[in-house]
Amino acid sequence: MLILATTEREYPWGTLRSTHASKVKVILEEKELAYRVERLHPGDLWKKPAGLLAKHPLGKVPYLQLPDGACIFDSTVINEYLEDRYPHNALKPNRDWELAQMRMQETFADEAFLVGDLPKIWMPYWVKPESRDEALMEAGRAGLRARGLPYLESQLGEREYLFEDFSLADAPYMAAAMVLEVDGMVLTDFPACAAYFERLRARPSYRAISPKTSLEDSAGRG
Repeated sequence: MLILATTEREYPWGTLRSTHASKVKVILEEKELAYRVERLHPGDLWKKPAGLLAKHPLGKVPYLQLPDGACIFDSTVINEYLEDRYPHNALKPNRDWELAQMRMQETFADEAFLVGDLPKIWMPYWVKPESRDEALMEAGRAGLRARGLPYLESQLGEREYLFEDFSLADAPYMAAAMVLEVDGMVLTDFPACAAYFERLRARPSYRAISPKTSLEDSAGRG
């Protein structure tokens, strides 16, 4: 069985999960693959014990352990592997130019959202949920309004997804939808983005990463 390594924490208001691991988790769900979740303590990502480094040389999550014990790391690499290895429920276009566009869109989502401004919003929840740094969180929201959201709005237009159907390019935005749901950020000035995030949350695969889903209920597919 496939094993997805991640970090997840439950709080009184819901569950917060690693954004990059969540990006992989939704693809495992979209592909309807059997997998289980291996939860690492967040402290391991700082201490980087030998067991973690043996599976991910940078001591990060996610990594995906294959049935033969081999490990793949980096969320984008993992998702492309899953698409190539399990081509059912196809999640990428066939044409070269559209494939390049998909990868560019995914790179933008990763850089502008998942490692750009979103951490400023979710990290205070993760590190000090009882005394959140509101100034840092507002800086994250302002950054999204200035950079990530305007570009995403321009790319969506009237489309339901970034391409004709749900694709790998939409996966990082599933993770973004999770953080924005926790934060409750209002997207009045970005109606296409607001509708898009609600559409993503309505997909069955979102339940695996939803803040409203408990750790026990999001442990994978048997």
